[in-house]
Amino acid sequence: MAQESFVLIVSDRPDQARDLARGTVRVIASRVVGPGAGLPDDLPLVGLIDIADETEAVRWLGRLNDLRVPCLYLPRTASAHPDTAPHPLGATRTLPTGAVRPTILTALFDLIDAVQQARINQARLSVRASLVQGLAGQAGLVIRGAFEAAQSGEPIRAAEVDAGTEVILEAISDCGIRTWLETISHHDSQLYQHSLSVAGYAAAFSLQLNFSRADQMRLSKAALLHDLGKARIPAAILNKPGKLTADEMAVMRTHPDIGADILAAQGEFDDAMLAVVRHHHEMLDGSGYPSGLAGPSIPDLVRLVTICDIHSALTERRPYRNPLPHDEAHAIMCKMSSKLDLPLLRAFAPIVLRSAGYAGAA
Repeated sequence: MAQESFVLIVSDRPDQARDLARGTVRVIASRVVGPGAGLPDDLPLVGLIDIADETEAVRWLGRLNDLRVPCLYLPRTASAHPDTAPHPLGATRTLPTGAVRPTILTALFDLIDAVQQARINQARLSVRASLVQGLAGQAGLVIRGAFEAAQSGEPIRAAEVDAGTEVILEAISDCGIRTWLETISHHDSQLYQHSLSVAGYAAAFSLQLNFSRADQMRLSKAALLHDLGKARIPAAILNKPGKLTADEMAVMRTHPDIGADILAAQGEFDDAMLAVVRHHHEMLDGSGYPSGLAGPSIPDLVRLVTICDIHSALTERRPYRNPLPHDEAHAIMCKMSSKLDLPLLRAFAPIVLRSAGYAGAA
């Protein structure tokens, strides 16, 4: 049975305390205790501390704040400074000395409303976190299956990739890019995590740009499979903690062609998708690979995924470096004016802002 929410009024003025308790009865139950009482067995929603002895008042504020119970404090003198106590009092609201009953009740009801709203918000966040965790698990199985199929030569089923892409779009639409990044950061494979990250950025980007549902799917699916060719790159190169040698880099740079050739052989993936997989490392100035494409030769879909890919790589934790903050990564990319599409990069800025609370995988 759920416990009843109540206000704990700790006061050395019984008459005023009872009067305040009567004032709350239509909104919330109250319990009145003296300064020398112990804490109740069940926690109050909020506390109201009305004690002349400042030391005793601070002790009560500290006890309740330590239990994450927000409090309203009624000081008796203007010199009362509860914030000097060795307890975290950030959840304490202090009224002016001599506040009258209507003012006290208004402040108390405002605090109750704030606490109740915070609980509702926390419950919603918990539900959303559970939702995105389940969706991330489904998408993770899809990308793992695609990589394992590519490695073994088995067919990659477009319908399964479509289902995984739908899941990512649902997660980004419902929970946002930051929650998605926080959830996938716990994936046991950095390669799969990166694919899920880039797909998440692409989904968020497509929503930011108000793409049609078909174009949202096309961009997000291409992003999900952009690194598929790495399924056939030796693990010793993929997972090397330090800088690759020239020979190792040459092998690594074969992954775009490998991935595109694998998908082309399936016969279920269109040319726009194949272009993303083959050319996501091309740069506008022609310095990229594998084909050295430049300017107009690089399709818009490729340019979009390239931005998502680079931002994801810069902000992910790697064995050889810590992740960059999102704003710092974006600033670096903005300086790549000869290589990246700057209008698209500026359009990506809101995604950077929404991601900024996430600082990379632990």
